[in-house]
Amino acid sequence: MTTEPLAFSTSSRSSDRADRVDVADLPAGAALRDSKRPAAGHLLSFPGAEWEAFLSPARATR
Repeated sequence: MTTEPLAFSTSSRSSDRADRVDVADLPAGAALRDSKRPAAGHLLSFPGAEWEAFLSPARATR
């Protein structure tokens, strides 16, 4: 079995000095990692429904 590396991205709203996390899409959710320690790999994974529940209020406040 071959595991493809995750394609992490950072929000375009993040500045270079901000504390932030990087996000990668998973087939059924999202993975997060600390942008200051990318070599540590992803630290948290969320199923799709939980990730959407997190994002919905954040999108509403834009």
